Amino acid sequence: MAPRVDKSRCIGCGTCVAVCPTGVFEIQEGVSVVVHPDACIHCRACVLNCPENAISFKKTK
Repeated sequence: MAPRVDKSRCIGCGTCVAVCPTGVFEIQEGVSVVVHPDACIHCRACVLNCPENAISFKKTK
């Protein structure tokens, strides 16, 4: 399961890009985007450090 970014909450600060050890995220058009979901090691650094709580690992149907 890859991280999901709630674009309505993301402010494009780049914290997730900075803390992700495997380069899962990029900032595109002012918001964070998951560009390498398979690289995610589920360390949750992005979730724990996002100041807007815009990142989650919730399952989707």
